[in-house]
Amino acid sequence: MGKRGKLLIVEDEETIRKELESYLLASGYEVSSLFDFSNVSADILAENPDLVLLDVNLPGVDGLDICGQIRKSSQTPIIFVTGKNTSADELSCILSGGDDYISKPYELPVLMARVAAVLRRTLGKQDADSTKLEYKGVLLDIASAQISKGRQVRELTKNELKILHCLYQHPGEIVPRMDLVDYLWDNEVFIDDNTLSVNVTRIRKKLNEIGASDFIETKRGLGYRV
Repeated sequence: MGKRGKLLIVEDEETIRKELESYLLASGYEVSSLFDFSNVSADILAENPDLVLLDVNLPGVDGLDICGQIRKSSQTPIIFVTGKNTSADELSCILSGGDDYISKPYELPVLMARVAAVLRRTLGKQDADSTKLEYKGVLLDIASAQISKGRQVRELTKNELKILHCLYQHPGEIVPRMDLVDYLWDNEVFIDDNTLSVNVTRIRKKLNEIGASDFIETKRGLGYRV
């Protein structure tokens, strides 16, 4: 099992699945996905994950039925992911045995907070601040997409969050610019390297505003370091 838990993604939309995999892996989870939906219940039980992110509408099969089958022999935590968002849909998900429910489109930090909360509740081993990283007095809150120092807090965009999270994963080490570019935009056909510089400049402005002006160091020709 990974250091924060083993997650299984059951999602037929490739773009959504890849984005989830990338984000959850970067956040310290062990992640796997199902690509064949002919025998989902048995495959989930065989994987024995700590938590399942289950799409309600899969090709030829209903996620609610899958959950019901799993509940006959397992209490594996399940968070439903669905394009529907009425109270009736939420009730159906919970009554079928789901632990939580989130509607598309969702913000990844919100999903992250839901995952951490369910694991904390069901496994009883997730630290309450497991989505928070602190280095040199600067706190990165992944779930709320915020950076803070003392009482000063600033909101982060998706890319700013990913850049900082990558740097926090390598404290004191130089992270090459191209590694950051690949990490941020590996699904894009083309990206201008200048876009990374723009994002780092914006991050530095926010860090300066909270009193951490020298937090990110530029190693010319190499990359960045915190």
